[in-house]
Amino acid sequence: MNVFGILWYALWFAVAVSLLVTVHEFGHFWVARRLGFKVVRFSVGFGKPLVSRRWGRDPVEYCLAPIPLGGYVKMLDEREGPVAAEDLPRSFTRRPSYQRILVLLAGPAFNFLFAIMVLAGMLWASGVTRLAPVVGDVTAGSFAARAGLHSGDRIVSINGARVESQRQVTFKLLEVMSGNGNAHLEVSRAGVKRDVDLDITNPATRRGLTAPTGPTGLFRGLGFQFWTPLIPAVIGAVTPGGPAARAGLKAGDRIVAVDGHPVRNFGQLVAQISPNPGKRLSVTYERGKAVRTVKLTTASVKVGGRRIGRIEAEGRIALTYPPQMLRHVTLGPLSALGHAAHRVWSMTALQAHLLWRMLLGDVSLSNLSGPLVIAEYAGQSASAGVSSFLGFLVLISLSLGFLNLLPIPILDGGQILFQLIEWVKGGPLSERAQIVGQQVGIALLLLLGVVVIFNDIARIARQFN
Repeated sequence: MNVFGILWYALWFAVAVSLLVTVHEFGHFWVARRLGFKVVRFSVGFGKPLVSRRWGRDPVEYCLAPIPLGGYVKMLDEREGPVAAEDLPRSFTRRPSYQRILVLLAGPAFNFLFAIMVLAGMLWASGVTRLAPVVGDVTAGSFAARAGLHSGDRIVSINGARVESQRQVTFKLLEVMSGNGNAHLEVSRAGVKRDVDLDITNPATRRGLTAPTGPTGLFRGLGFQFWTPLIPAVIGAVTPGGPAARAGLKAGDRIVAVDGHPVRNFGQLVAQISPNPGKRLSVTYERGKAVRTVKLTTASVKVGGRRIGRIEAEGRIALTYPPQMLRHVTLGPLSALGHAAHRVWSMTALQAHLLWRMLLGDVSLSNLSGPLVIAEYAGQSASAGVSSFLGFLVLISLSLGFLNLLPIPILDGGQILFQLIEWVKGGPLSERAQIVGQQVGIALLLLLGVVVIFNDIARIARQFN
């Protein structure tokens, strides 16, 4: 990665974090003001303020600070210094417990609300397109093949829950494989329904299926993919200086054979090239009416722990699905809001499920991502366009809201737990208990930080090996 790439990732990481943490803190600020808490300062960014202004009938200091990685809300609190007698009723510690809990809940709630509103806007603008969950290639000898899954099967339900799209199948299988590994599928083919049982009993195998390689890793491990239209083996673009470019291949060339083996589509081309990293191959192609053969040496690239061959050329990807595979629904503002809320609930429930399974050891801790990988995703999504970056913001906002609800003392969830204990107890926790709680919270967050940074470095290192 060059310096420009690092700066690009850093820029969009700062934009994303600043926006989402500001949304989070604004939640605390807005609810605190509505409930009568005395808010002293609202800062966007950290560090010594660059711009500061007191404003409003109940003056608050609004600041813009130089470190663009979030912000904070400072409320009047007698634990942090003397408070004037007339302001004591508005101090954080003097407000009723339920109000303090509402203020603490407001930060994560605004992250969830932000995700819902952005997602609703995207769905309202583009509608919902559902791809039917029809099985494509099934790998011989795989779990899917042994269970009796066949190409052309349409998945109707998983463990009794009806599924209508590839997205729903992905979420459901990820949930099942991070649990007991038993997926009872009802499939349909030519109007005839039958049952298929995917039963992955080995815990280590299940952990491998849920490793951070994304949905393609899950399906590759199970041994099947969703059906996609065949892409012609026509080159759309070549990487300058890559094997294809050095051999003289150009956009528009149609590959017809590799080492004498016929190639009819781009998938077959990949299947011929991938098992041959760093090897010299004979490639036959058509250009206009001429048929030519060239020699090239494939690049050797490490992906998912193994080396594969590449000619560093892209296909002309123009997938055209038959009408029966697609269902597009145009949504009004209210229905888009409902769809968005349901998706946010589903994704948050899956986060909770996966985290719980991580704690039980059923899901690998390598799924946790830290700032380095998040920055990379931020830069990549920004490069892909507005829609992609908004989708990234939705996911990170949900993660931020969920993380802050965890019962770790230094986070909102831990502070809510303290407030609930005080409410039930009828009095504040001892200073000793609060100090121990804070120390435990800091230790847990440091441990989490070590894990995610290790994961980030390991993932980045794999890209260069």
